[in-house]
Amino acid sequence: MDSALYKTKVTDAFNEAAATYDRLGVEFFTPMGRRLVELAGPRPGQDLLDVGCGLGATLLPAAALIGPQGSALGIDIAPAMVEEAGRQAGRRGLGNVEVRMMDGEYPELPDRSFDLVLGSYSVIFLPDARAALARYAALLRDGGRVAFTSPVFTRDTFPFLPPMFTELIPMSLLEHLPAAWHPEQLHRQLHSWLEVPADLVAALDKAGFTDVEITDENVAMTAVSGEAWVDWSHTQGMRLLWQHLPAPEAAALRTRLIDALEALREDGGPVRIDVPVRYVTATVAR
Repeated sequence: MDSALYKTKVTDAFNEAAATYDRLGVEFFTPMGRRLVELAGPRPGQDLLDVGCGLGATLLPAAALIGPQGSALGIDIAPAMVEEAGRQAGRRGLGNVEVRMMDGEYPELPDRSFDLVLGSYSVIFLPDARAALARYAALLRDGGRVAFTSPVFTRDTFPFLPPMFTELIPMSLLEHLPAAWHPEQLHRQLHSWLEVPADLVAALDKAGFTDVEITDENVAMTAVSGEAWVDWSHTQGMRLLWQHLPAPEAAALRTRLIDALEALREDGGPVRIDVPVRYVTATVAR
């Protein structure tokens, strides 16, 4: 994998999506972030780092819990995300929040300066996430913890999407993706250590963590309509697929997805999709 090209494409995609990210009548990252914070249990006065903070779905509720005596630093590779997260913190009156543009794979921060490192749907997608985890261990004080989320990977599902979309998106369309995002490459990068819990525990142990806890839960992804979900998907990881699809294939896929999602609605209510999410917490081993 060309990690520089991979990061450039990710940065460009999320810069363009910052204004509508996790909005447009769809909820997913916000409830997932809140649940991660519940499991991580930040305490008043702690110092925490949120890697790949996005618009603050994890950063802001965590900052509220640590209070004014604590500090919350959010970092993201996309400057537009950093700017918007800062604005969101200001609107909520969270004076203990700082946001910086930074590469989460190589955080330029002092060792032993945090009590908690968070990363919701961010850490695991770094080009070499396992090496990055060891760097996070160095950033933690004695007794510090890491907490992150991941999709629940299985061999027969596309990595970024709920299982139902495996049948709705023809595999042939994925050939239009950049090479780093082809399913076989993603399987090598992600499944090799995230699919099987024992492999994940071993990776965290090698990175310098112990007391690993893995919790798999469904997060309810809700959308006001099928069209709203498809519009929202242009602001997430699936954006790369939309960007690279020829116009006829994109139009056909849009219609197919909207029709399938509309069929899930009951009595005009929202679309609800249960998305399996893996929550991981661990303690630095020193």
